[in-house]
Amino acid sequence: MAQKGVQLDKESFSCLICLDLLNDPVTIPCGHSYCMKCIKTYWNEEKEREQPSCPHCRESFTPRPVLVKNTMLADLMEDLKKIGLQAAPTDRCYAEAEDVVCDFCSGRKRKATKSCLCCLASYCENHLQPHHNVAPFKKHKLVDPSKNLQDNVCPRHDEVMKMFCRTDQKCICYLCSLDEHKGHDTVSAAAERTERQREMDVSRQQIQQGIQDREKDVKLLQQEVEAIYQSADKTVKDSEEIFTELISLLQKRSSDVKQQIWSQQETEVRGIRELEDKLQQEITDLKRRDSEMKQLTDNEDNNQFLHNYPVLSPVSESTHSSSISIYPLRYFEDVTDAVSEVRGRLQDILTDTWTNLSLTITDVSEPEPKSRAEFLKYSCEITLDPNTLNGRLLLSEDKRKVTILKQLQSYSSHPDRFTDRPQVLSREGLTGRHYCEVEVTEDILGVAVSYKNVSRTGEGFGESHKSWSLDCEAETYELWHNDTETPIPFPYSPRTGVYLDHRAGVLSFYNIYEDIMYLMYRVQTTFTQPLYAGVYVYGTPGTTAEFVKPGSSSCLY
Repeated sequence: MAQKGVQLDKESFSCLICLDLLNDPVTIPCGHSYCMKCIKTYWNEEKEREQPSCPHCRESFTPRPVLVKNTMLADLMEDLKKIGLQAAPTDRCYAEAEDVVCDFCSGRKRKATKSCLCCLASYCENHLQPHHNVAPFKKHKLVDPSKNLQDNVCPRHDEVMKMFCRTDQKCICYLCSLDEHKGHDTVSAAAERTERQREMDVSRQQIQQGIQDREKDVKLLQQEVEAIYQSADKTVKDSEEIFTELISLLQKRSSDVKQQIWSQQETEVRGIRELEDKLQQEITDLKRRDSEMKQLTDNEDNNQFLHNYPVLSPVSESTHSSSISIYPLRYFEDVTDAVSEVRGRLQDILTDTWTNLSLTITDVSEPEPKSRAEFLKYSCEITLDPNTLNGRLLLSEDKRKVTILKQLQSYSSHPDRFTDRPQVLSREGLTGRHYCEVEVTEDILGVAVSYKNVSRTGEGFGESHKSWSLDCEAETYELWHNDTETPIPFPYSPRTGVYLDHRAGVLSFYNIYEDIMYLMYRVQTTFTQPLYAGVYVYGTPGTTAEFVKPGSSSCLY
């Protein structure tokens, strides 16, 4: 409590201009006290005013008061100095080189706490009081301290620029709108800021969504790294268990296999780490952009906002997968099979097929399925993305079936939505081995796989190099890719199977009839991005296409 009282004394006996303890104190008619030198300097610099006034309460005096030293205060100041009372610390009120200074302080300048867009001046806390207490000043627009207030003044008319010319894309004053900008599209600076703020808010939402997508990708990549480690560790363990049963002739080969597995593991992880680093850099860049836009958004000065308003560029989509499939312990399991074969065949494997074993470690791939049961091991649940759904389609509640409608639906605008063709893509990105089946109610359908960045307007599936589509119309099949048609002579079936081995670059379409699979067409290529399943429904209203659960096991023909 004693300390609080001392602080009150300091404020009570400090000059309201210099904030130091009163020196040669004088009391003016309104009752406020100042240093003799401070109030004289203030009145001498007040050239534009015919009458001197109090810097604190703004009361004016006629004629100029005669300043007489207040001897009682002067004696009290001497006593206070003897007991060690000092003025408030200067570092909290005096301006440094980087600070905005108060335009009304005489002598040593204090920090400005606010700038006034009407007065075009900056004020410290003391000189700001009239803007809080005097009625006409309360209507003024106060903002955070700014060194660039003069940028708000028209250099031609010396007026505050409160308008914006959309024709010339610049801030102007009212007189400019009647002169050189007459007939131009002009609005208030506040209205233009509101419009551009709305654009910036949309851009920030895209940036924040980009950050979330990339953070999700980073997490999935980290999980895949862990899966690779687990798969490699399990394969090494299994290999060692097999090789321990072999004689010393096999011990050297065991060591070679182990080293190759670890080497391939490092190769796989290194590639993923590079992708992870790239995503982290993109996240950092997006956060920096978001921070810069937030700082500009927080600036209450409309003219400064518009002066520094950046050219908004669309937020680039991540070129990486938004859904990375992970298959724990499958990366090297072919190695285990190969080593088991070594155990059975011994010398033949060690001499004749050793090269094949090494290639198996590097390829880390499983044989292509040969039976329906093997295909079903890779069956996946496909759900359709409502953000890609064309207005002619209706999506079921479980998001697995679409129905073509007679009337166009009014879905919300989204950059991923197909606008011209009745198409839809899956939510899931496919990067490993996957098998799914599509069933239709009419013989008019397109079953497709596509990169995510396929065009949303103008073209359909198969009309560019970014998608492959198996089309059926009037019981006739065709494979479309890069706008090239390949006829497929096969009888019609309402159910179509799709098999994808992304790593091997294999895409196969199967005709399924009475639970038997017939290979219709096989694509062998190199996939450069994750693929998304899709359908193109162009039959009569009521026609449906559904990603169904694959049926029971059967022979493959």
